[in-house]
Parts: sequence; C-alpha cells; structure tokens
Amino acid sequence: MNWRLAIILALLAGAVLTGWHAWRDSGPLQEEAVVEARSDFILRDFEVISLNAEGQESFALRAPEMTQTPGGRTLELATPLFLMPVEHGGHWEVRSRTGWVSEKSDEIRLRGDVIANSPMGATRPTTVKTEELDLFPQQNLATSTVLVTTTSPGTTMQGTGMRLQMTDKRLELLSKVKLSHAPNRR
Repeated sequence: MNWRLAIILALLAGAVLTGWHAWRDSGPLQEEAVVEARSDFILRDFEVISLNAEGQESFALRAPEMTQTPGGRTLELATPLFLMPVEHGGHWEVRSRTGWVSEKSDEIRLRGDVIANSPMGATRPTTVKTEELDLFPQQNLATSTVLVTTTSPGTTMQGTGMRLQMTDKRLELLSKVKLSHAPNRR
C-alpha cells in the first residue's frame, strides 16, 4: 500500500470524525431554563388597614414583610401582627410566625407560635395560644383544628379545635377539653 494513500485515508477518517463530533455538538444548547417565580410586589415594615364593605375597619396588619404569591393574588406574611377590632373599642392582638391572606381578605391563615390577646381593658383578659389559627374578619371569627390553650386570670383551658367569636369573646373548645382553675385567694 502506498504511504500517500495511508496518510490520505487517515486524514479523511480524522476529518469525518471531527465533522461528526462538530455536527453532534452544534445543536442548540440544552441549558435548563431556571425560571424563578417572582412576586408582583414586596412590602417591608408596613402597616395596612383593611376596610369591610361598609367602609369600617375589618382589620389592621403590621409586619416586617409581605409578598404577593407568585402567579396568584394571595399574600404571604412574615411575623404578622393583626389587630382585630371589637364593637366596644379596642382590638384583639393576634401574632404568629407566618401568615397567608386570601385574595379577597376574607380568610387569614396564621401558622407557628400563634398568640391572640383580648383587647386591653377587657373585664376578663384572655390569651389564646396555638400553632394554627384561621381568621375570618367579616364574621369576627377565629377557628382552629389543633391544640389550643386559653388562659385568663385563675383559669387555663386546653382543647383540640376552637371557635372564637371575637366581638363578644365567646370561646368554644371543641374536643378533648381540660380545665384548670385556681381558687380565689381571699
């Protein structure tokens, strides 16, 4: 075999292999498109007062951060403080680690270390502690399906599930209720 023919065949094989590799790798780059959903807005260190259909205060909200849920009209909150008004003045103060507000602000879900304190000056101050609390501002209603502990002077109650009518402070524990009552000291 002629040495020139061997060199030509080797060069031809190299060109074919190089062309094949270039053709195979020349397609569009298949980078993974990382699309991060972004909120339409973020509020930091704010206070909002939400009004009901009659133009009266439904609730006030203070929080270090609120974001609109990406792709939705709901709101997510970090360490919110809700002030829920009562008929005779004052507000229930309700705090938690996180919060979620529905599109129409008719449902609020609070999660993690939820603490609700009755209005200042209440005849029987009450504190409600739980891990999950749902607020319905138009109905002045708070509900929970998990363990709830309520304390007021001399009395501690625990139960699973709760309904609290905030306007008249009518609290109902739904199941597995335990009551501790300290006698009055005279």
